[in-house]
Amino acid sequence: MKVVVVGGKLQGVEATYLAHKAGWEVVLVDKNALVPAAGLCDAFYQLDVTAETLDLPRAIKTADLIIPALEDSVALKCLKDRAAIEDIPLAYDAAAYAVSSSKKKSDLLFAKLGIPVPEPWPGCDLPVIVKPSNSSGSRGICKINEMEVFSSFVTGELDNWVVQEFVEGPSYSVEVVGARENFVSLQTTEIVVDSQYDCKRVLAPAGLSSTVSKELKEIAVTIAEALNLSGIMDVEAIFHNDTLKVLEIDARLPSQTPTVVNKSIGINMLELLYDVFVRDATPTMPDATYERGVVYEHVRVSPGILEVLGEHIMANAHPLKRYEDFFGADEALTDFTPGCSSWVATLIITGDSREEAWDKRCQAIKDIRDHFELSLYVDPIPNYNESLNLREKEGK
Repeated sequence: MKVVVVGGKLQGVEATYLAHKAGWEVVLVDKNALVPAAGLCDAFYQLDVTAETLDLPRAIKTADLIIPALEDSVALKCLKDRAAIEDIPLAYDAAAYAVSSSKKKSDLLFAKLGIPVPEPWPGCDLPVIVKPSNSSGSRGICKINEMEVFSSFVTGELDNWVVQEFVEGPSYSVEVVGARENFVSLQTTEIVVDSQYDCKRVLAPAGLSSTVSKELKEIAVTIAEALNLSGIMDVEAIFHNDTLKVLEIDARLPSQTPTVVNKSIGINMLELLYDVFVRDATPTMPDATYERGVVYEHVRVSPGILEVLGEHIMANAHPLKRYEDFFGADEALTDFTPGCSSWVATLIITGDSREEAWDKRCQAIKDIRDHFELSLYVDPIPNYNESLNLREKEGK
């Protein structure tokens, strides 16, 4: 089985990692030779998929499946057209992606379906969260507390922005995979963000009650059915005042959470995508009644300091390598090389329970700090969430 992953940043790292866990050969395509996933693949083609050359056909000609791992609309269209010409399955739903990649279009869908979301401006009070409509993740997000600041902000056009009430609470994510109204929702994971609202840590099990977790999964399936989804979509929600409120959806392979789900319950989302796009079948779900504990987080080491930060630090990393038993972590994806004083890593740590995984994580952090003589430890969080994360800020 050979899979071609197009795009070598965060999604590309996720796809490459999971494809190898499935035992597949991985060919990576990116116009930049130094993307993080370039160090994890079996073969690499440096090329621009929007260019009119024979390079892309050569790169994909023997593929069983193509997985797009980028968010460039022009590149995605070129890739879709080329995959059709070469008659190679492409794990991509253009129509669903067009909705999920626009927060305004997504919000219209949520309103139509009666999905609970944070109250939009001007029907809410300050503080508010302002986020670009056509951007995923935490890019461009800001919190505004004062009317003077907000008034200054809205002197420009708001057409490309979404403004919602600021809601506090833990965040959760769940994926749904399928096609033609046959969908499976997967494990719920907990999302922990840094001071810039960028995901720095994913935890499993999520710690939600079975009732609330079931509700989130049902919401995910409802949205997938409304989109007539073919493939994969993730739904992120916040649990605020005992109510789930959906923040966003992404109809693409996400980063971070698929690996956590794989480590916790043994399900590989790429194998489910293979079922949908290659076998044209409803994804086969193995038994997943037991959830192992998982801590998945990003760290940056510099002289004298260890920081736990959002995934943006990994997007700009040098080509990564995978290490096992990395200072006590089960695995690490890192640009660390012996003798270097500055590096980043995604630490992947498991245990029989979330508590055991967290204890192992704290010991790994301590071992890294001791080994590199790092006197400072920084694990930033938004101010509103400080009390919720006090225990998990402790680096032991």
